[in-house]
Amino acid sequence: MTFSREAVVNAIGDGLLSFPITDFDNQGRFDEASYRKRLEWFISHEISAVFVAGGTGEFFSLSLEEYRRIVRVAVEVIDGRLPVIASAGLSVATGTAFAKAAEEAGADGILLMPPYLTECPQDGLVEYARQICDATSVNVIYYNRGNGILTAPSVQELADLCPNLVGLKDGKGDIQALNKIVKTVGDRLVYIGGVPTAEIFAEAYVSIGVNTYSSAVFNFVPEMAVTFYKELRKGNKDVVKQITNDFFIPFVDLRDRKAGYAVSLIKAGAELIGRPAGSVRAPLSMPTKDECQQLEALIKVAKKY
Repeated sequence: MTFSREAVVNAIGDGLLSFPITDFDNQGRFDEASYRKRLEWFISHEISAVFVAGGTGEFFSLSLEEYRRIVRVAVEVIDGRLPVIASAGLSVATGTAFAKAAEEAGADGILLMPPYLTECPQDGLVEYARQICDATSVNVIYYNRGNGILTAPSVQELADLCPNLVGLKDGKGDIQALNKIVKTVGDRLVYIGGVPTAEIFAEAYVSIGVNTYSSAVFNFVPEMAVTFYKELRKGNKDVVKQITNDFFIPFVDLRDRKAGYAVSLIKAGAELIGRPAGSVRAPLSMPTKDECQQLEALIKVAKKY
């Protein structure tokens, strides 16, 4: 861990957050050389933290050994220039193992993913998160999505139990529920927007004090992603509206054609700009030729910004 708790909190609380895709070769194996180049390219732009092996990075399909390599490589390449956050989760045992691997590799924190599959009561979710938080000394950001949705009282309880819990990432897009959490827990935590294509929710997030979000499209239109974030924070509604209408609404329409396209289209976009990372792993699937052509047209639109 390179950064202090305070430095991590500052980084994830204000500034654009990047979530790189994970590079695979044509045999579907982790491609370390390509990934190193991607990370160097990422941090050449104005971002405040790098979240590796996240949802966009196909955490759900990585073995523990692959994950160790990914986090180690990220820490080496980024070399203290920005905080490195990795993912953990699925079960208490698996989440603990991944959290420990991230800590050993030098990560500055973990993004705690929801439990695998089963429906979960609130007290069980709090205990799931508490046990993983207790198993590591690094900073933890809870990802509130899927079957791991915590209510405001449960987030407060978890924050009281776990000193190393520093943030909550919203993955549901229920602004009412998120506002309850923000107002209940206050500045004890940092709040991050994290729905797929979070820019489409960006104005709503800012209105309740959530000042940053994860940008997946940064993987293939980084300049536009940074411009959008800057103009959003300046309160430049005209530019935000124009980029939303020109790019994000058509992109979301394309994304919603098939489950998993929130990741698959990002990999397709990276290939279209000459930074390929291989195909997604099953159970995801890559877009069709026609869909890639539509995505290419959107990339041309993004270049205006």
